[in-house]
Amino acid sequence: MSSTYPNLRLRRTRATSWSRALHRENVLTPADMIWPLFVTQGEGQEEPIATLPGVSRWSVDGIAARAREAVALGVPCVALFPNTPADKRSDDGAEALNPDNLMCRAIKAIRDACGEDIGILTDVALDPYTAHGQDGLIDEAGYVTNDDTVAVLVDQALNQAEAGADIIAPSDMMDGRVQAIRIALEMNGHPNVQIMSYAAKYASAFYGPFRDAVGSRGRLKGDKKTYQMDPANGEEALREVELDLAEGADSVMVKPGLPYLDIVRRVKEQFEVPVFAYQVSGEYAMIESAVAAGAGDRDALVLETLMAFKRAGCSGVLTYHAAHAARLLNA
Repeated sequence: MSSTYPNLRLRRTRATSWSRALHRENVLTPADMIWPLFVTQGEGQEEPIATLPGVSRWSVDGIAARAREAVALGVPCVALFPNTPADKRSDDGAEALNPDNLMCRAIKAIRDACGEDIGILTDVALDPYTAHGQDGLIDEAGYVTNDDTVAVLVDQALNQAEAGADIIAPSDMMDGRVQAIRIALEMNGHPNVQIMSYAAKYASAFYGPFRDAVGSRGRLKGDKKTYQMDPANGEEALREVELDLAEGADSVMVKPGLPYLDIVRRVKEQFEVPVFAYQVSGEYAMIESAVAAGAGDRDALVLETLMAFKRAGCSGVLTYHAAHAARLLNA
């Protein structure tokens, strides 16, 4: 039964701030965010990233300091991405398996600094380690092989779990990698390590600044369309999510974020599982560019876009604005 004006005036509940708060359908808190951080070599190093204004690469000691900052702000988890030195990159991405690589040292530094007060999410893919910038191993024709890549990803995931990672996040989009990683974690004493699968990761134009941050953009030969998803496809995303859940994913991710909120909503409604989205580097850069041009207010843009993720059904959001947003929400 529906009411009509003037019996129903929808503006009544919007008339005062207390009433708006009382009737608010979604609430955003610092606990809804994961903070992506970039790791670089050295000590006491901060390297600003030109295409990500306000974001830097940090040496391991700086990463530990950022993790302590996250704890203080109420941000529950950080996500780590290494900028592997050029002399340690190779066609087979072997540095990903080094127990003393940047990723593993950062994990251990955060654990030493914060104990169990923060979650550590680690990226599983080979693009930060390969000389050619692809997420996996390539054959003579330049095609990214699937099963050979999965074997390396399993070892990479175990390497990170041994270092202390809480959430393994395969971002490579190889078929079957979630099941292979889950079995390996179970068989090697890591049954409580979570898998957050990049289940619907699209071959997007929004990743450019990220590739600058991890040093892969200039190295990338070709594109990633043979394994990342076609932006035109929605039903395929649901198939990817269904497969990853069946293979042992504890949660799933949609990437990029705002241009794919329809996918977030469809995944949430169909599977009723924890769904995360990555507000990727290009999305962040657009907000910062708008602010620099005087076209919008940073605080308002950040909070409105993050609320859009919550409204669409996200359990949480990976965002470079995490610390800034948390300060606003804590004020």
